[in-house]
Amino acid sequence: MTSLGVMLVIVVFLALAFDYINGFHDTANAIATSVSTRALSPKRAVMLAATLNLVGALYSTGVAQTIAKDIVSPKYVTQEVVIAALLSAIAWNLLTWYFGIPSSSSHALIGGMAGAAVAKVGFSVLQWQGLGKILAALIISPLIGMGLGFIIMKLLAYFFGNFSPSKLNHGFKKMQIVSAGLLAFNHGSNDAQKSMGIITMALIAAGLQSQSVLAPPLWVKFACALAMAAGTAAGGWKIIRTMGGKIFKLEPINGFAADLTSSIVIWTATVLPGLHLPVSTTHVVSGSIMGVGSAKRVSAVRWGVAQQMLVAWVVTIPTTSLLAALCYYILSKVL
Repeated sequence: MTSLGVMLVIVVFLALAFDYINGFHDTANAIATSVSTRALSPKRAVMLAATLNLVGALYSTGVAQTIAKDIVSPKYVTQEVVIAALLSAIAWNLLTWYFGIPSSSSHALIGGMAGAAVAKVGFSVLQWQGLGKILAALIISPLIGMGLGFIIMKLLAYFFGNFSPSKLNHGFKKMQIVSAGLLAFNHGSNDAQKSMGIITMALIAAGLQSQSVLAPPLWVKFACALAMAAGTAAGGWKIIRTMGGKIFKLEPINGFAADLTSSIVIWTATVLPGLHLPVSTTHVVSGSIMGVGSAKRVSAVRWGVAQQMLVAWVVTIPTTSLLAALCYYILSKVL
């Protein structure tokens, strides 16, 4: 195998490793509410999330194409750039998972790609229009989730407020199974495509795919979908505890509202014509939980925890950018 072939194999391995880590890092997004309210047992919740992550990941390729063309110019991307970006994103995901901090895999990957490419070419390599659109979506989507979560929770309280707590909890525990499955599907349909886009960039860099063909091949779709599903099945219990109870003490009706809100926001960003934007499932779900909690009363939300999460969100892109630039510098000297 040529050195170019070896590099491509390394890229594919790291991209699938990122997807696997993304799976157990972001499992909490889909199942934290249903586990914390005991609508589902942890084992059943994880298997539901893994299965529907797999199905969702095979659904479309719009987000993958956005990743492949709208962060940096594909013609300047080399295998070293992609490897540096993936190493940076993987390191950040593992660090935040270890400390139980719900951070964004999307931010980590985008920051890594930008930092590695700038280290190679300079800031001219960045696709400013596309990058601005992606960053705007990453920032605005949790705010939309917060506002929509507040509205949906208020509507549910209006229509079901007169039901007895036992009857309400029993009914919405069943509804949470549906909403958790829907969220898992949408998580797969958006998040797994990010690695698909990265592998597509590597294939273009290797001369195995035309720059005009940005859709990932079928084998890339299946590999990324399976890697994310396997990672989801492994679980991410530290982050589940943060998402499921430390932001706001959830009841089944709150969990249903948060899952439904998150699904609407992610679905819109993923499939709406002209968008196909990568959003952070972690951010959207966190924003939705905050919005749902605020609908009960603002003081019900543990804003101190939310503040800690916000700090992690803010530092993710610059940290992974710098780390990726360092990784690229080392790789360029070694290889």
